This record gives sequence, structure tokens and C-alpha cells, in this order.
Amino acid sequence: MAPSPEILAVVFDFDDTLAPDSTTRLLESYGYDTDTFWKKDVRAMVSQGYDPTLAWLNLVLADVRAGGALASLSNRTLREFGASLDDTFFPGIPEIFPRLRESVSKFRDIAIEFYVISSGLREVLLGSEIVRTHITEVYACEFGENENGVLRDIKRCVTFTEKTRYLFEINKGLPLGKTAENPLLVNTDVPKDLRRISFQNMIYVGDGQTDIPCFSLVREYGGHGFGVFDPKKKDKAKQALLDFLRPQRVLGMYEPLYRETDALGSLIDQAVATRCSQIELERDQAYGSRSRCLFLRSALDKGIAASLSRAPWSCLRWRD
Repeated sequence: MAPSPEILAVVFDFDDTLAPDSTTRLLESYGYDTDTFWKKDVRAMVSQGYDPTLAWLNLVLADVRAGGALASLSNRTLREFGASLDDTFFPGIPEIFPRLRESVSKFRDIAIEFYVISSGLREVLLGSEIVRTHITEVYACEFGENENGVLRDIKRCVTFTEKTRYLFEINKGLPLGKTAENPLLVNTDVPKDLRRISFQNMIYVGDGQTDIPCFSLVREYGGHGFGVFDPKKKDKAKQALLDFLRPQRVLGMYEPLYRETDALGSLIDQAVATRCSQIELERDQAYGSRSRCLFLRSALDKGIAASLSRAPWSCLRWRD
């Protein structure tokens, strides 16, 4: 039987990481004043104790129910709007995906997958052909709808701490279809050596405070994090320094440019290639250790172990 491949995962936030904010674009397409929406309406609800993601999801639903500008919104129209995202991705997307696959293909029994964990709308993101083609799974907010297709309630809300839940689902190899039916599956005890994708094999790329728990989790277990920010926005640069760089939650902060000649794109390339080389080295070391153990057992069986009594190998402590 062929050995199971070791799998690497590059996990992205979406909004302002892979493309400009998709929810802002959606609201603008329906004539919304998005400055007022985010800076006044959402903030007002947050000041009342609402989680920021729940705040804007509830505001969207309130408009739908009131027959406002978003009255015609449905999961179908959300996905249709998502098709327009393909013209908005940052430079180097989608080229980075086949480039990394080609890089990984040079190593034996190693594969790579790509994921999105976002506080945006899943149906919008799945409307993108680039997302459907290159991303293994999308974890994001969802609306439920009635029998007429009208948005009815909040089906899934992805907050900043909720994002770490999906990292564990990826880590343990739990399909979204199964965990959607039984969310408690994420708490299943899976021995670390049996988990599908180790955190050490993960790279997380994100831009905001909602990504801090994911950065911390991945880094704690040996993975890597890359922060993204717009250097033209001075407030974002200052926030990046305070939230990401000083606490060393990420390897660095970069413009969202993913071409192989760009800083971020080339560093992700290097991180993936380096991890692949480490995996091969770890395998070779494990194989060499096993070979020495087998040799020693053969020597013991032939009654010549005494001549090896000074061998420095840890295998001398080998037992059945």
C-alpha cells in the first residue's frame, strides 16, 4: 500500500487579504452608504454589546425584512454577485495556487490544499470561479432562507474566535458537511499523529484583528503566519505594528501581492518549499533510525550483540 501523503494547508482570510472587502462591495452594489453602515450603524450595535459580525448580519436581515434596498437579496443573488469578485483579486491571485502545487509536486508523497476562513458571506465567495476552482473549502457566514428563497435568519456566524474552530476541523480532517450536521464533531478526540493536517504544516494569511486567534494558534503549534495590510492607510500600518509585529504573532506584514516577484508571494513560496524539505528530512531520519533498529535485531538474533555494546544508537534500548 502506498503511504498516505503528508498534506500542507495554506489558509487565507478573504476580505482585504485575497481581494477588497466583499461585503462592502455587495452593499455598494445595492446603493448603500457603506461608511455610514460600518462606522455608524454597526458601531452603534457593537456599543450595545453585539458581536461585530452578528451586528452587520442582523442589519442586513433587518433591511431585507423591512423591504428596503436589500429586499430582493437571496442566497441565489448572493452567489450571482460573487461572480463579480473574479475581477477584484489582488495581483498574483490565482496564479499562486498552481505555482505552489507545482512546487510541492517535486517532493514525494506531499500534497497541498487551500482554504478560506472568512467573516464574510459564504455564498458570495462561492460565486467566484477562482474560489470554486482553487479552494478546497470555504468557511464563512451564511443566511438561512424560507421556502420562497427569502433570507430568514442567520445560519452561521464566523467570529474571530470561531475561526479557530475551523482550523481544528481542517487539522482533524472533518468535512464541513458532517460538522454542519453535528457541530460537536470538532471536539472529537483525534490523536495528534492521526490528524489529517498538522498545525506545523499550516500557513495562515490574514489582515485584521479577527485573525489574531488563528495567528496565535498556528504559530503556537509550529506553523507560520503572514500578516497583510494596506501601507497607504496609516492607521492600518500602526495597527499592524501594535497587534501583529510587536507580539510576534506573524513573520511579517506585507502588501497583499502574491506574484513570485512580490515579497509576500515569494515568502509563501519559500515557506512551503522549506516545510516540504523538512518533511523529507524527517522521513529520512525516521527511516534511518528504523534501519539501524532492524540491523541491531538481526545482530542480536545471531548472538553478536556484544560486539555492538558501545554503539551510540538509541536502538540499543529496543524491545519487542
